Amino acid sequence: MPADPEGKPPTVTPVRVVIALCLVAPFVAMLWVSSYAKVDPTFIGIPFFYWYQMLWVLISTALTMTAYKLWQRDQRARKGGGQA
Repeated sequence: MPADPEGKPPTVTPVRVVIALCLVAPFVAMLWVSSYAKVDPTFIGIPFFYWYQMLWVLISTALTMTAYKLWQRDQRARKGGGQA
């Protein structure tokens, strides 16, 4: 039974690998606590532990948006260049 309704099996492409990396990077960064569990350097009086995590909120947003746009482009290409 085909995995997708059009009968095409799922394909691993470089674009899909980039999408996966964009989505996995924030999880890896936040789960590796020992890399940011420290006070210095401070930024405008805020310890590194806190501002690093807040920075990842912005980075995660940008990476998720990038992954979404790449996914849309990939899906349009697979369907033969249909409308957005």
